[in-house]
Amino acid sequence: MDPADRLPHAAAVKPSLATWLNDGWITTRRNLIKIKRVPDILVFTTLQPIMFVLLFTYVYSGVIKIPGTTYTEFIMAGIFAQTVVFGSTYSGSAMAQDLKDGIIDRFRTLPMSSSAVLIGRTNGDLFINTVSMAVMMTTGLIVGWRINSSFWEGVAGVALLLLFAYAFSWVMAFLGMSVRSPEVINNVSFLVLFPLTFISNAFVPSETLPTPLRIFAEYNPVSALVQAARELFGNVPPGTPESDVSTQQYPIVTVLVGVALMLIVFVPLCILKFARVSSR
Repeated sequence: MDPADRLPHAAAVKPSLATWLNDGWITTRRNLIKIKRVPDILVFTTLQPIMFVLLFTYVYSGVIKIPGTTYTEFIMAGIFAQTVVFGSTYSGSAMAQDLKDGIIDRFRTLPMSSSAVLIGRTNGDLFINTVSMAVMMTTGLIVGWRINSSFWEGVAGVALLLLFAYAFSWVMAFLGMSVRSPEVINNVSFLVLFPLTFISNAFVPSETLPTPLRIFAEYNPVSALVQAARELFGNVPPGTPESDVSTQQYPIVTVLVGVALMLIVFVPLCILKFARVSSR
C-alpha cells in the first residue's frame, strides 16, 4: 500500500490519552537510541560538568573566600544549576537540526500526535541532565562537597534542578524551531545563558557585585534556582544575612512558579510552532 494512501486515514485518527502517551514514549526512545548510537553526545555532556567542578574547586577556591564555609560547598549548587540549564539547550539545537535534515517532514506522514515529537525531544534532555547530575554529584563528593541536609531534602534539591531544566527545555525547543539553522541556535543560546548563569549568585555572592549587576542577579531566575538548591542541600553558609528580595527569601516557591509559567506559556507555543513549521 502506498504511504500516501494511508495519510487520510492517519489524519482521521483521533488520538486518545493512551495513544498520546505511547507516541511520546516512542519518540523518547528514538532520542535515547540516538544517544546510544552517538555516544559522543553523552561523553562530552558528562565531561563538561566534571571539568567545571575541578576547575572551580581547585583553581578558584584559593582566591575566592566565602565566610562560614568552603568555596567547594558554596560553588556546587551553582555548577549544578549551570550544567542543567546548559544541558537544556540540546532540545533547541536538535529541533533545528531535525528541521534542517527533513526529519520533521517524515514525522508528518505518521499517524502520531504532533506534540509527541516535542515530548520525546525534551525527555531526551531530561535523561542527559539526569546523567550529568549523577556525574556532578559523584565528582563533588570526591572533592569534598557534602549534602548537609536530610536525605529527602537532598532528593528534593535534585528534583527541583531537573524540573527547572525540563521546563527550560521547552523554551529552547521553541527557539530551535524559530531560527533558520542549528548554528544560529547555538549562538542564541550563549547570548541568553551566559548572562543568566554568570550574572547570578552561582559563583560569587550577589552582594559582592556592582549595584546594577547585583539587582539583575537578585531577580535572576537562575539565582533563585541556585539559592533553592543550596537550601535543600544544606549548603547555605551559616550567618548569611537574610536577603530583603522576595525571590531570594522564597527561592523554592520562586522556582516552582517559574517552572509553571514556562510550561504554561511555552508548551502550547511549541505545539503551535511545530504545527506551523511542519506544514510548510
